[in-house]
Amino acid sequence: MSLNSMSPSLQCHPVDSRRDQKQFLDLECRIYREDPNWVPPLWMVRKELLGFKYHPFYDNAESQAFLVRRGDRVIGRVLAIVNHAHNQLHEEKRGFFGFYECEDDQAASDEMLSSATKWLAERGMTDVRGPVHPSLNYECGLLVDGFDTPPTYMIPYNRDYYERLIESFGFTKSQDLYSYDAHIDILDDIDPKLQFVIDEATRRFKVKCRPIDRRNFAKDVRSFLEIYNLSLQQTWGYVPMSEKEIDHQGKGLRHLIVPELTSIAEIDGKPVGAGFGLLDFNQLIKKINGRLLPLGWLTLLTQKRKIDRLRLISTNVLPEYQKWGLGLVTLARILPDAVVFGIRVGEFSWVLESNQLSRGTIERGGAQRTKVHRIYDKPLN
Repeated sequence: MSLNSMSPSLQCHPVDSRRDQKQFLDLECRIYREDPNWVPPLWMVRKELLGFKYHPFYDNAESQAFLVRRGDRVIGRVLAIVNHAHNQLHEEKRGFFGFYECEDDQAASDEMLSSATKWLAERGMTDVRGPVHPSLNYECGLLVDGFDTPPTYMIPYNRDYYERLIESFGFTKSQDLYSYDAHIDILDDIDPKLQFVIDEATRRFKVKCRPIDRRNFAKDVRSFLEIYNLSLQQTWGYVPMSEKEIDHQGKGLRHLIVPELTSIAEIDGKPVGAGFGLLDFNQLIKKINGRLLPLGWLTLLTQKRKIDRLRLISTNVLPEYQKWGLGLVTLARILPDAVVFGIRVGEFSWVLESNQLSRGTIERGGAQRTKVHRIYDKPLN
């Protein structure tokens, strides 16, 4: 008699109550309880991105969460997502999955993913992609290499056996996302060719770079997000943030952004590029166990000077100025202030495997690849 035939039966069901939502969230804590590299999410943000609380992403998307149990024990979870904005832009019928967590149980994983993909197929989807949490504009990808260090803020982390469980269900690689570490010491050995590009682009376009202005914070953050939207139009899988998403994201970042670790590049007073360094708040989020209330938020605000790692989350340039080196110009403004702040390591993440230009520039600069996250595709037939 096999072990599975002796095990309690599997049951997968939709999340349809607050009790189910709590169990969905609690599973994450249980799976990583003994993992020293796991960092809890900010639970308030996680509930929004799951659709358990309001988030403007779901104004043009729908989702269904699922739990799988073996007997009375919850052992897996997943969110099925129909992103109408993606399908309208790319003229596809593609569903998505995200927030996948599971014990090392192939049958349970298969049951859960079967329920999610069936739900997507019933809504007319012909393919499924993931994991995304809940889209490429937020957290995405399955960690497949780089389990030896904790993730930086807004970078996913997962168990190493998830790759086997997901691929055994029939998912195949679509695209990899790379993370690179650059220790501050490499500034002493920067490639002279890169410095030449920075100097020449600055001279040619008369670029002026400045940090986000505290007095016009909301306006500058909106400029950054608008440049982000426009600059990524040709990026694989990209869907612009809606106006409401831009506003929501701006409000969420207000207390996390350190102005001197940002850069807005202007030509004749018009913003054409934006660089955004986000402190690795995971160093503090672990201390507060992901809970902002009652006093966790105070820890994030008052202790951020202790953070020595910076995630260079985005350096974007308007399409008409791309390939002229303005991204490097934008980034160069941040580096001296980062040193003064006390940053020792900058992480470039994430970078698409297919983005040869960005990868080549980062690697020529001396950064080392540290993590690989994978996006999977599967036809529904």
